[in-house]
Amino acid sequence: MKRSEFLKIFGGTMLATQLPNLLHANNLAAANQASAALRGEVIPDIKLDIHPLTIDVGATKPFSALHISDSHLTRVFANEMERKRDLSKHRQKIFPWAEHYFDAHIRYAADNDMIILHTGDLIDFVSEANLSFIKGQLSVGDWFASAGNHEYSQFVGEAKEDAAYKAQSFDKVQAAYPNNLSLASHVVNGVNFVAIDDVYYNFTEQQHELMEREVKRGLPIVMLCHVPLYTPKHCEYGLKQTKGLAAYLTGAPLEITSKYKEYPNLAPDQKWRNRSIQQRADKPTLDFIAWLKEQPELKAILCGHCHYFFEERFSPSAIQYTVGAGYKGAAYAINFK
Repeated sequence: MKRSEFLKIFGGTMLATQLPNLLHANNLAAANQASAALRGEVIPDIKLDIHPLTIDVGATKPFSALHISDSHLTRVFANEMERKRDLSKHRQKIFPWAEHYFDAHIRYAADNDMIILHTGDLIDFVSEANLSFIKGQLSVGDWFASAGNHEYSQFVGEAKEDAAYKAQSFDKVQAAYPNNLSLASHVVNGVNFVAIDDVYYNFTEQQHELMEREVKRGLPIVMLCHVPLYTPKHCEYGLKQTKGLAAYLTGAPLEITSKYKEYPNLAPDQKWRNRSIQQRADKPTLDFIAWLKEQPELKAILCGHCHYFFEERFSPSAIQYTVGAGYKGAAYAINFK
């Protein structure tokens, strides 16, 4: 799908005055193709990797949704700082076809009358161009989204990512989203979609309290979060994928995270880079997950982060569905009944 067609269909969400100042964005997909052709590279045939899924949640009326995650858009304006522009160029090499697949996902959802559920890392880093684009995009059509760790990433891996780090960009990022990024609810045909932030592998006591309020509403709940919650088989699979480095799951037991491979030569002030520290579950997180497993209102968990598909039962009432990488075209086409 061409960028011009995309903008026409979705109401021209990018202001025309922004276009001359936008680097690596306007018709980025076509530019990537042209550049690849000049280098003699094979241009991939853009085909979506859609996994069909039916989830019986007790909806008052069946409806469909496209679940995507990890789009990793790398836009930047020409007048942004040089470091941001350089970062965009570098990250585009990692996600060269991200905008192609993003366009294709939007078209697929529109053609099939689907709401869009996005579970984080819609953008790859904080930039004025990225935030401007998603603010426009999220205001058009029926979207509901949770944040990912990259939503708050300034320069990707340059600093310890925690609550203080998130606070540096939170207000700016929150302004681009129509829903609260800590926890938000969106009811569709009697189904309560609850988006909750676990981007740094933790839940807070305040989030626990807010989720309890949602449970008390008595509606079936589908939870959206970026990082999958710990389940045994997923943990085992994740550790195999990373050769023991980490499972990249929220709430993994200490006896597991303590055995993650570490970087032995890190300076003391860089020890936070070890996944055993980054992904260590605290008590509020473990308490929340234990409580959540006991809630019969929870019918499903939708998440991303790992860049591969995985499904495993989380609780007696709910299965957790981890979707593959959006920047590679992965998505779940879900029929909610």
